[in-house]
Amino acid sequence: MRRIFGAAAVVTAAMLALSACGGGGNPLTSASAAPSGSSAAAGGKVVVGSANFPENVLLGSIYAQALKAKGVDVEEKPNIGSREVLIGQIKSGGLTVLPEYNGALLAYLDPKSTAASTDQVNTELKSKLPPELEILDSSSAQDNDSLTVTKDTAAKYNLKTIEDLAKVSKDMSVGGPPEFKKRREQQFKDVYGLAFKEWKPTGDTTADAIKNGTVQAGNVFTTDPKILINNMVSLEDPKSVFSAQNITPLVNKAGANDTVTSTLNAISAKLTTDQLVEMMKKLSIDKEDAATVAKEWLTSNGLG
Repeated sequence: MRRIFGAAAVVTAAMLALSACGGGGNPLTSASAAPSGSSAAAGGKVVVGSANFPENVLLGSIYAQALKAKGVDVEEKPNIGSREVLIGQIKSGGLTVLPEYNGALLAYLDPKSTAASTDQVNTELKSKLPPELEILDSSSAQDNDSLTVTKDTAAKYNLKTIEDLAKVSKDMSVGGPPEFKKRREQQFKDVYGLAFKEWKPTGDTTADAIKNGTVQAGNVFTTDPKILINNMVSLEDPKSVFSAQNITPLVNKAGANDTVTSTLNAISAKLTTDQLVEMMKKLSIDKEDAATVAKEWLTSNGLG
């Protein structure tokens, strides 16, 4: 169950102090004013955009700083908005690069897709993207949906996978975004035999609701540092109800020359889920600046 863009809404709640990332001005207006067909290949500026939640702003900063280190003329437009806005901007050339989530992007383009693995998702994406756009290499880093429980709950009921919930779900409340029940209730019944006692719209507070016992299971995104901080367990999904959500650069073909492509692919080759979780902890718990965290990661990986 991805939020409109497809990344960590729960993380957003943990980072209220970062919600104003992006500085002054209206990034949406600025992006809209960029000339159509802006092209690095033609000597133009590369415009790196990001959605309006901290993890995506962080990824956009990683992309922008790495490109600048390669001598690319870069303008960063963080915190723009939802996928509906961003796709139109990158298709027109007002934006050149976006950090995307491959499964969420495919679901946006084809809500009926059943692709689950990284390879399946990317194969379908390549056939369904507008002709102006392409995805580059996916990283191993993912920000997935999960059904998460406390460690005590997992131990009490011997829960390791979502399927293990079938024997106890009738006595459990489950939390998640407001649309979680509508989108997942029948699927969980059909695939895993789950029938929860109650579905609660816990939204951004899902991890907190699990911790305090308001719900016994919930839809928490896997890069949310609250999972580690609160010693929670994200149950395995062996039947792939939740598709792959690899961090994947989306580019406007006209604006992405060989330097842009190779630089972004080098980032994808290095970025892991564990690293992303650690960076998100620095943002949400240690209150570090996104650009600083991005620079630290690039330096430690020989990319900045």
